[in-house]
Amino acid sequence: MSQLSRAYGATSVNETKALYDEWAASYDKEMAKEDQDYVGPVLAAAHVLKHLGTPSIQSDIEILDAGCGTGLAGIALAQLGAQKVDGVDLSPGMLDIARKAGVYRHLDTADLSTQLAHKDNSYDAICCVGTLTQGHVGPVALDEFVRITKPNGFVVSTILGSIYESGGYEAKIESLVNQGRVQLISKELEDYRRKADVKARMVVLKVLS
Repeated sequence: MSQLSRAYGATSVNETKALYDEWAASYDKEMAKEDQDYVGPVLAAAHVLKHLGTPSIQSDIEILDAGCGTGLAGIALAQLGAQKVDGVDLSPGMLDIARKAGVYRHLDTADLSTQLAHKDNSYDAICCVGTLTQGHVGPVALDEFVRITKPNGFVVSTILGSIYESGGYEAKIESLVNQGRVQLISKELEDYRRKADVKARMVVLKVLS
């Protein structure tokens, strides 16, 4: 069984953490293989910068890479001009790899299925790639993302296309919209692992309050 299959089949936080700690050293190489072409991080980073509305990002813009893994999205954000990027991830092993990228201001462990340590209205944008997926973090994470994003800020998250509805993510987003907490900007189905023909919803939410 591949590491990716094991990840999708994980049934507990401890199992997921142990798997990603084990996978950390080879993760980037495996996801970059020709049969994967993992473009999700680059595409999500481009959406973040697009919706922040600045071609050359302002130095005071603060972004949280939620579920940052080895730092692929953080690297993409930095290449597009982001200067203040923090990262959180469940796996200390993944964070060790991300730290070597040299693009993060702060890196901390966090379980995205629980309440985060960050204060309300902490970030201009949240970028979450590859975490709202099968066997990982459920739709409850979106409540916390909205809480820690500043009004008029953005949450950009990939959600695996095959479980967008069945996993409760669509219903959670509709609830946040109905509560007047967010505006749904887009939820287009886009390439995620392009060569494996896996697509994800690229969900963009504008936080209202």
